[in-house]
Amino acid sequence: MHGYTELRLGALDDVRITVAAYEGATLLSLVADALGGRGHGLPVKWRRLVRSAAPASAPEVLGPLFTPEYSVIPDCVTPTACVPDGDVATQCEYLAGLSPDTLLRELEAEFGGRVPRQWRSVIDRPRKWIGAYTDLLSSVWREFRPVWKRAAGLLERETERVGVAVVRGRPDAILQGISGRFRLLGASLHLPDPQSDTYDLAGRRLVLVPIVSGAGASMFALDLPDQVWIGYPLPGVGRLWGDAPRPPAADRLAVVLGPLRATILRSAGHPLSMSELAGVLACSPANATYHCRSLVEAGLLERRRHGKHVIITRTEAGDAFTDLLG
Repeated sequence: MHGYTELRLGALDDVRITVAAYEGATLLSLVADALGGRGHGLPVKWRRLVRSAAPASAPEVLGPLFTPEYSVIPDCVTPTACVPDGDVATQCEYLAGLSPDTLLRELEAEFGGRVPRQWRSVIDRPRKWIGAYTDLLSSVWREFRPVWKRAAGLLERETERVGVAVVRGRPDAILQGISGRFRLLGASLHLPDPQSDTYDLAGRRLVLVPIVSGAGASMFALDLPDQVWIGYPLPGVGRLWGDAPRPPAADRLAVVLGPLRATILRSAGHPLSMSELAGVLACSPANATYHCRSLVEAGLLERRRHGKHVIITRTEAGDAFTDLLG
């Protein structure tokens, strides 16, 4: 994917950040990857789970939403329509009662008089499509919901992590580390998007939505009147990909990297200054810098200067390496 959309945040100290453990964003990511051909890094096991849960009509039903030529999901049918409130069950109940006229009006507003060919079957029989689409979402979530429940501890920890950073007045620490695909440059957040654009936060609330799917999950809505929401991979989601937790006796990360570097990589799941890291390691800043340099050269860490401080955080490769070895 090439191109970035820029979200201008304004003064970082004034940004109002909250976290929403919203089921619909995860459902959309699962469906987009496993059934829509959008790469979110979904593990093979979960991709198979989603595909086995989906009805045989899935390609026909989802074709209009994920066509390579022009993909669009009308607001009235997106699983993320009511972020940060509600859940998948509520959204599916709403969809089941959705008026075809509402869907047709949104399509008319989106495309004008030139509705693309992939939407013509929906235009012809909107009620039938709404029913099939609702059944698909319900079926996928019914199978995946046990995984979502297993993620409760990770979601709670992420909420606490963001909350602590907000209380400490460190929104930059949050925004620098939520995803290796996002970039905080000055007072602007750059998000991967083939249709590059620019938005201003303009005092709206910024809602962070951790997604329980793949390491490449990325989605956002920047044009809502009262808020902006950004979906990103739930930190530690790779721990859920296996069938069972690893036995604690074998610290494989420490075996491969050594205890000190293993601690650095684990600690860098969220941004840290070098002085903070030295405190964690109980060593001198020079010693911490030496070990970080090796991890940077290996592509597992990245270093960025923020004012007078050097901030370290894991890269995507570092996240995957940590998730793999524990």
